[in-house]
Amino acid sequence: MTDVLTAEQRHRCMSRIRGRNTQPEVIVRRLVHRLGYRFRLHLPNLPGKPDLTLPRLHKIIFVHGCFWHLHRCRYGRVTPATNPDFWSRKRSENRERDKRVLGSIRKAGWSVLVVWECQTKDLDKLESRLISFLKDKPPRTTFR
Repeated sequence: MTDVLTAEQRHRCMSRIRGRNTQPEVIVRRLVHRLGYRFRLHLPNLPGKPDLTLPRLHKIIFVHGCFWHLHRCRYGRVTPATNPDFWSRKRSENRERDKRVLGSIRKAGWSVLVVWECQTKDLDKLESRLISFLKDKPPRTTFR
């Protein structure tokens, strides 16, 4: 199957995809703020520059796009028809990087929640998930 867009149209579409302040990320930020929590955005001193960091609770929230991070939902299983080797490699590298980042953050004593783009469609379910994550007591560490 060939691409339905020309190379120029595809380039234009792909160049407009952002890494920060995406719609799913904004949805999660609004919910967390509405619940009364305050957070920091994209802290550069933490591995992976987490989307939301709650320093007082020692908790981190990542918001991942299903396509880019190979989620198991239908959006993450899409395989591009154009340049499939490049996309397969790029998405696999994203997943491997995510594993390394999550491991190092957890090793440093942080609690981590990964919210997938598809999970932002059901706000009630997402809100209850955020509440249960944020209400849990932070892990006991000596380096806060």
